[in-house]
Amino acid sequence: MTIKSESVDKWIVPLYKIYTDEEDLGLITRIIKRGTQWAIGPEIQEFENAIRDYVGCNYCVTLNSGTSALHATLLAYGLGKDDDVIIPSFSFVSTANSVLMVNAKPVFADIEENNFGLDPSSIENKITEKTKVVMPMDYGGLPCKLIEIKKVADDHGLILIEDAAEALGSEINGKKIGSISDSSIFSFCGNKVLTTGEGGAVVTNSEKIYEKIKLIRSHGRLDKVAYFDNPSESDYVQIGYNWRMSSITAALGISQLQKLDKIISMRQENARYITSKLQKYTDIKFPTQDKNYRHIYQMYTIRLPNIEIRNKLQSHLTKKRIFSKVYFNPIHLTSFYKEKYGLKEGLLPITEKISQQVLTLPLYPNMSSEEKNYLIESISEFFESH
Repeated sequence: MTIKSESVDKWIVPLYKIYTDEEDLGLITRIIKRGTQWAIGPEIQEFENAIRDYVGCNYCVTLNSGTSALHATLLAYGLGKDDDVIIPSFSFVSTANSVLMVNAKPVFADIEENNFGLDPSSIENKITEKTKVVMPMDYGGLPCKLIEIKKVADDHGLILIEDAAEALGSEINGKKIGSISDSSIFSFCGNKVLTTGEGGAVVTNSEKIYEKIKLIRSHGRLDKVAYFDNPSESDYVQIGYNWRMSSITAALGISQLQKLDKIISMRQENARYITSKLQKYTDIKFPTQDKNYRHIYQMYTIRLPNIEIRNKLQSHLTKKRIFSKVYFNPIHLTSFYKEKYGLKEGLLPITEKISQQVLTLPLYPNMSSEEKNYLIESISEFFESH
């Protein structure tokens, strides 16, 4: 089948497309035309309040990226030298890098095979007197086994910071991700379900952490009036960074959040359709969810029997001009972390096995029937011929 590509690049079916409408354009245009408050405008607080209410927590702070959100949260909790943070290796590298950014030590624990999140029993085995934080990651829009992880953290008096970069809108037992952990971070990078191009947020029920992150994101400045609206000199009470979100970015976030559940529903329906058409191929393990979990399908990741079949399928899809990608290769086996900590293969057997089997396929809310069917036909062609 030949279908028309809307993209100027080589991909007939890209990995993702951003869902947008006239409302997005209208809100951004309004800010541009007003000619002021492109930074620290009223949209910042409006977006933060909207996320807070959507998630069901007390406070929200927006930042310029999910990585900044991780870094700021660890700073706010006072993490530093001689502190250990237990994290997954099956994640984007910023999960580990953010720990090093505060001079703490990332301690890699293994994942479980159902949700691809930290295995609670592996966490138990990594806890020492230096452990201060457990920081799980929700993979691809499916929450990790957070209730069980929270129990481990609570039993050992540890802080639970959730890297929920990929999970805004997902749920466990009807509770939104972001409302369960001590603090959680979200990312609004280009491939996320809610995207503003770049951006991030921290949600928490702690007023203390909320106030600290506000200082950290804006030069350590104590503002009672927005900086650019204040003719008086501001006071600086600690060191901080320039990690603020712009007003234009926040406006886009407000608009995207208003249709987030619609976007999630479209993604879920597309995932169901693709799965239904390919489930006859027993070599494929499809993304699934327990009845107590809400999967938002930020990614549609399948598992293949081994790395050889996975790589051959990816090569086949590339030739068909279909974008697929491996999310994730283990962080502990990257050159930097191997050299820094002397890490070797075999440290995390489940992580290493899963990383050799996974392949993320294209999925986006406005995926056309032609795009879905071309993807399905191309994968079918591979399995029929192999």
